[in-house]
Amino acid sequence: MKKVLILGAGMVVKPIVHYLLEKNFQVTVATRTKSKADAMIGGHPNGRSLAWTVEDSETLDKLVAEHDLSVSLLPYAHHLMVAKMCIKHKKNMVTTSYVKPEMKALDADAKAAGIIILNELGLDPGIDHMSAMRIIDTIHAKGGEVEEFYSFCGALVAPEVEKNPFNYKFTWAPKGVVMAGNNDGKYLRKGIVKDIPTEDLFKNPLHVDFPEIGKLEVYPNRDSLPYVELYGIPETKTMFRGTFRYTLWCEVIDAIKKLKMLSYDKINLDGKSYADLMAILIKAGNSSDIKNKVAKFLELSSDSAPIKALEWLGFFENKSINRKEDSPFEVISDIMIEKMMIKDNERDMVVMQHTFVGKYKDGSKEVIKSRMLDFGTPETDTSIARTVALPAAVGVEMILKGEIKSKGVYIPVIPEIYNPILDTLEKLDIVMVEEYGLPLSENIK
Repeated sequence: MKKVLILGAGMVVKPIVHYLLEKNFQVTVATRTKSKADAMIGGHPNGRSLAWTVEDSETLDKLVAEHDLSVSLLPYAHHLMVAKMCIKHKKNMVTTSYVKPEMKALDADAKAAGIIILNELGLDPGIDHMSAMRIIDTIHAKGGEVEEFYSFCGALVAPEVEKNPFNYKFTWAPKGVVMAGNNDGKYLRKGIVKDIPTEDLFKNPLHVDFPEIGKLEVYPNRDSLPYVELYGIPETKTMFRGTFRYTLWCEVIDAIKKLKMLSYDKINLDGKSYADLMAILIKAGNSSDIKNKVAKFLELSSDSAPIKALEWLGFFENKSINRKEDSPFEVISDIMIEKMMIKDNERDMVVMQHTFVGKYKDGSKEVIKSRMLDFGTPETDTSIARTVALPAAVGVEMILKGEIKSKGVYIPVIPEIYNPILDTLEKLDIVMVEEYGLPLSENIK
């Protein structure tokens, strides 16, 4: 019986544990909180749990040596340590995280060890790569070129879930969601490279009418340009990767950024109230009438969406922050997490859409769309957990069955990997619906 080591027991881990146990693999879950692993294993005879922290490299070394494959679902900063141990013991490895340069640099060592380190095998990154490459390779196989490519993805709550002034609830990794608000953006559109500084990230979002859901907004997702090479489409005039949100999110976060509320700089908060913090950020002198002062600073009306959101969070109150020294980011993200987490009885969803313009030798063009709409079920798994964990689970199964022959550091952009994984995901009701032959009017506006 093949043995799989899973490192971590976070919000997206349960589906991979269940999938591999059902496929008759022996699964060890090593994590800081053993009780979480026990709950996932549920008494299955092939499951084993272990209390372990990343500081215990000696135990990790033994675990990697004892298992046929390691899945690192730890924070990305720890993947390199795991990868080096997998190379040392000639054991395969899977992650759902982006490949950092330090990981890519291990390619030759992984090849020499005869193993594959397969990364970015989740949702985004993961399903986005695989579903995009299936269409890109189809266009190229027809002798065509990809003239434009847009890829948007979002983890949201289902439409029926009661919203808040942000029109958003956290369905996973809440700190990371807020932190992403400090990213820059960069993309290629209609032949022009657009550099979006962080202060402009949420200005001028694109708008997409998504079937069954309605109007969504899109803001740039970090640097899209490397995907021109990764996807093998040097001919494209557009490469735009973005993040889906309901309306209001971009408007509210843009105002919050203008207030420097996502700053990591430490401030003396001893004895200060939330209203005092706002006064400090806008240099108001004092916190009297702070709601109207903030509205004036933002050049907004006092009943605008950003002001309503800040009031809902409690930032105009004279309530003590109860912190000595901390950053505005930590203060606001903690309150957002407290008030904006999805509830146990609410459904989450994942929305993904690729839009291509294919150009052919006869001069004809077509728009191709590939969409996924997936809902979680409160009784079983969230959509974000399923769509992140199950691609990794299928990849693990294929590697252990010898169905992936490639060696080295990879992401799932080759047919040997993406075709069978996408086919298996369809059987698990994770489906990208493809539409070919659409008119140019269907392109992103």
